[in-house]
Amino acid sequence: MNNDDFLSGLQSLVIHGDQEAGSGTEETALAPAIYPASTYSARSLAEFAQMANQPRHPRYYARYGNPTQERCERLLARLEGAQAALLTSSGMGAMSTTLFALVRAGDHIVAQTAHYMGSAQLLTDLLPGLGVEVTLVDQRDTNAFFAATRENTRLIVVETPSNPTLTLTDLAAIAAFARSRGITTLADNTFASPINQRPRDFGIDLVLHSATKYLGGHSDLIAGVVCGDDDAVEKIWERAIMLGTNVSPFNAFLLLRGLRTLPMRVARQNENALALARFLETHPAVAHVHYPELESHPQHALAKRQMRHGGGVLSIELKGGEGDEQGFHAAQAFVAALKIARHAVSLGGVETLVVHAASMWEASLTPERMRQAGISPSLVRVAAGLESAADLCADMAQALPGTGD
Repeated sequence: MNNDDFLSGLQSLVIHGDQEAGSGTEETALAPAIYPASTYSARSLAEFAQMANQPRHPRYYARYGNPTQERCERLLARLEGAQAALLTSSGMGAMSTTLFALVRAGDHIVAQTAHYMGSAQLLTDLLPGLGVEVTLVDQRDTNAFFAATRENTRLIVVETPSNPTLTLTDLAAIAAFARSRGITTLADNTFASPINQRPRDFGIDLVLHSATKYLGGHSDLIAGVVCGDDDAVEKIWERAIMLGTNVSPFNAFLLLRGLRTLPMRVARQNENALALARFLETHPAVAHVHYPELESHPQHALAKRQMRHGGGVLSIELKGGEGDEQGFHAAQAFVAALKIARHAVSLGGVETLVVHAASMWEASLTPERMRQAGISPSLVRVAAGLESAADLCADMAQALPGTGD
């Protein structure tokens, strides 16, 4: 991969990449306009027919599209190296709409054991009830994906790095195999962001994000996006207008604003996450650090092949004594003692956030599913923000056993 070709103009792209020649007065405004209208009038019967019959017309009815949304989609598609993008009301809106567009009763999906909780529930609870079979495999075992496919396999769903253990999936290998069998591939790229990884560069068909995270970057919006070829995205849009998963104009505006600083924010978060990972790896109270850019990560070589940097998220497992209960309480005590890092779900914002994974997911996932996903009782996920790396390391140090005040 030639990083320089993509990165040299990246900051220019996020500032100017949503502009379109011939868009009129909109180009003279430095901030994009917000269009709150729910519907738009036509000046003639012919124009109304054209509006009603053109897919994704931005000035017909807000559930079909919106001019602010269209600008944001244009930029997101370029960031992921895709022909088109579709914004939705949330990351789960993007995932559910995409799945409902691509599979139906009698079809089969191959997915990972480690997925974002909402995606996991959709794959293992909702879809099987609608007649869609789903087989989960260990994402570290590429051959397991191959072995799990059937004649009726229509989709392979991956997430890399996965939440919350930062385990990787070999994108190039999965994409090449799927393409040889006529199977569509969908990659959740939320944790990496297009700054650190572009799955379509490795042959993946569709790329999905919870835009709430890095793309928005300020903990003030909810949105999702799926990127891919024109025909595939239009097919997903047709489901979106049925399901009503359209994004609000204001959230599309906030997302565009956040995207302007995406490369700079992610670069700092990469630096902070790596600094924290290196510091915590040497701390006597920490049993394991999961971060792809560490040489100790078991998939470090794969990370070097498909990621530009390790991303802004790491997870750690604490030494909490013997048994699950001690580890569980050690993690809770660590999170409670932090002073700078905030105890909150989500990631990708300007502030560092931590969550005790077992506490967050114990009501939604069975102990067996948590074990399959690699979530130990003492695992804590850390999403690095933009603070001073020295301050973050000092905060972690004072909260860990044996080093506090």
